[in-house]
Amino acid sequence: MIFAIESADQDKYPELFDEMFRMRAEVFSGRLGWDVKVENGREIDRFDAEDPLYLLSLDERSGQLRGAVRLLPTTGPNMLRDVFSVLMPGGTVGSPLIWESSRFAVNPQIFEARDRAEANHMVSKTTVELLYGMVEVAQRAGIEHIVSVFDARMARIFRSIDCRFEQLGTPVRIGKVMTYAGLFDIGADMRSRLGAAGDLRSSVLADGAIAPASVTALVANVE
Repeated sequence: MIFAIESADQDKYPELFDEMFRMRAEVFSGRLGWDVKVENGREIDRFDAEDPLYLLSLDERSGQLRGAVRLLPTTGPNMLRDVFSVLMPGGTVGSPLIWESSRFAVNPQIFEARDRAEANHMVSKTTVELLYGMVEVAQRAGIEHIVSVFDARMARIFRSIDCRFEQLGTPVRIGKVMTYAGLFDIGADMRSRLGAAGDLRSSVLADGAIAPASVTALVANVE
C-alpha cells in the first residue's frame, strides 16, 4: 500500500521518516556505494528541504517500510537541473506538468538475508508498486510526465517491466556508474503496462491518499 506524504507533514510520522532516511543510507551509501552524505545513520540531502512529496510503500499488516521515492516539481530546485546538468548540456526541463522522481529505494530488510545484497538490482513487487503509485498520484494531480536520473541498473529494471522512457541527452559515466536522464510519459498506457507487470488491477494508494492540494494547485497554474 502506498502513502503519499508531503514534506510539511513529516513531523506527524517521525518514526516512519526516520526509518526511510536510514533505509536510504543503507541502500545508496552502504549497498550501492554512491557519494552521498550520511549523518547519524541517515541519508538526507538538500532536496529534502524543498518540500517534496514522498511516496512510501508500507506492508498492510505489519506497517513495515518496503520502499520509498521522492517527487519534486521541475519548476524549482531538482537534481537533474542542479546536480546532473551534464546529462543535458543543451538545457534541462522545467514545467508544472513535469515532476522529478529521485531517491527510489526498496528496503533490503524485506528480503531474505541471502537476497538482500541484490535487493536493489532486481524487480520486486515493491518496485512495480512504487512506479504504479507514482503514475496514480501524477494522474490525479494532472501531471503528464516524470523525469528521473538513474543508473544502468535501474535502466535494465525499467526495460524488463516495459516501463518505457525517452532518453534525454547522452548517458555519462558519473563515479563508477553509467548515468541516464529519462522522461516517462505517465498516461494510461504506462499505467496499463505497469499493472500487467505487477498484476495490479486496482489502486495501490491508501484510502484517502489523494493528490495533495499543493500539487494540484501548482498544475492548475498553467491551465
